Amino acid sequence: MFFAPAVRTRATAPAYRSFDRSFERFVNDAFFGNGLGQGFRLEQDDKAWTVTLDVPGIAREDLSIDIEGAVVRIETKAEAKRQYKAAYELPQDIDVDATTAKLENGVLTLVLAKKQPVSNARQIEIK
Repeated sequence: MFFAPAVRTRATAPAYRSFDRSFERFVNDAFFGNGLGQGFRLEQDDKAWTVTLDVPGIAREDLSIDIEGAVVRIETKAEAKRQYKAAYELPQDIDVDATTAKLENGVLTLVLAKKQPVSNARQIEIK
């Protein structure tokens, strides 16, 4: 069997890249699930996101949760028996003060409060 290399010109490259990304997404979803893994659930309402993760065998003391803007990083400490590391980016910044985390029976539940946008618009007096 003979394989000839495909030559892509600059004009058709964007269309091929789009097809390549679509095909890659299809293969990943078909063979590896939805990309988020089993034991992950995300729910949303007007005020917060609720993230539920299965983390069996991880103690509360070994977990570290860091929030920076819209990114949530969850990882275990180096000396933990079981290692876990994940990062999730949400579409809106998170209000750290109103966020809660609970670990119960190997299930980590994060309630990530949405930061309400603050308007800097000021009304001025016309003289």
